[in-house]
Amino acid sequence: MPHFSQRFRQALIERDKQGLYRSRTCLSRQQQAHQQQSSQVSVDQQSLINFSSNDYLGLAQSPELINAWQQGLSLYGAGSGASPLVTGFHSPHAKLEAQLSEWLDYDRALLFSSGFSANQALLFTLLQKQDVVFQDKLNHASLMEAGMLSPALMKRFAHNDVEALNTLLKKNTVGSEQANMVITEGVFSMDGDCSPLSKLRQTCDTHHAWLVVDDAHGCGVLGEEGKGSCAAANIKADILVITFGKAFGLQGAAILCDNDTAEYLIQFARHFIYSTAMPPAQAHALSKACELIQQQAWRREKLHDLSELLSDKLDPAIPLQQTSTPIKPIVIGESERTVVISEQLKQRGLWVGAIRPPTVPKNTARLRVTLTATHNEQDIRLLAASLNEVINEQYNG
Repeated sequence: MPHFSQRFRQALIERDKQGLYRSRTCLSRQQQAHQQQSSQVSVDQQSLINFSSNDYLGLAQSPELINAWQQGLSLYGAGSGASPLVTGFHSPHAKLEAQLSEWLDYDRALLFSSGFSANQALLFTLLQKQDVVFQDKLNHASLMEAGMLSPALMKRFAHNDVEALNTLLKKNTVGSEQANMVITEGVFSMDGDCSPLSKLRQTCDTHHAWLVVDDAHGCGVLGEEGKGSCAAANIKADILVITFGKAFGLQGAAILCDNDTAEYLIQFARHFIYSTAMPPAQAHALSKACELIQQQAWRREKLHDLSELLSDKLDPAIPLQQTSTPIKPIVIGESERTVVISEQLKQRGLWVGAIRPPTVPKNTARLRVTLTATHNEQDIRLLAASLNEVINEQYNG
């Protein structure tokens, strides 16, 4: 035991020296009397406008979704009681799977408790030793870890570089038993940029590779009816992963695929077989979230308007990444400086997270600004004015 303690203590000291030490902050959401939904959170009794939430459409605090979950609890109780293959698969789960399949145009949908487990189940189960998996270098940690630990050979291609992928596919296509899988994100969570899905689809078709898209940050936000990145690019992935912790305002994930793939995952995916199913009350609420995403286009329209306002009011010298998504990173570079800026924004009543390595590459520490449908024009104007003041002080002061 002393060896473990010494190892942990040394690692923590080194992390602190590097300016990368992370701490949790306990937040309280605030519901204001004059509005049903609020972008405010409370930290140590200080009220802050939250610009670090992935609740892009503001559904997490919507009365419709809260009522749906409460109704689900009344109808189905608190928990599912078991894994899906024992007694954990209930009628709300079946309804949600059918709803997602119809909406996103796939044969089947399988529910998981998190996007992390869905991604790992997918790669661990489908890939075999003779296969090759090709991943965008900026893919989520769940995909990278699963690729490294899977029996397949993993190759990484430069971010959004279709020609680099094409070269790798040419070099790594051998025997008839080999299956190639290309994995990308529809929207990259730390940069807010979109994958060139149309070109990736063409490349995969040329090389007979399966295209897997993790659309955690695109589904609900992009495309007609919020169908996501693939719909916006007018393509269909062989396998689509969506998560419910962002635009859906809840938690969990789903894999969208054909019948054979779904049945194969049911039989062999350990994350599916041996995990307790999500509560049926949650599935009931997710069905409502799915309806709201399709029906309330005003939420996506508002995000577009707020995005344009931020670009208009921010000093052009500030390195805001222009994106078509609610994710608006400002790359500062140095971790310590990024943390200082984040703290100064907090003093001005704004919660803007400082993202540092290893979450992002070295020397690309950033402010990850995220917009939501609960923000208003006044919030954006305050954000822009504060960023202009604080960042210019840091660089010119």
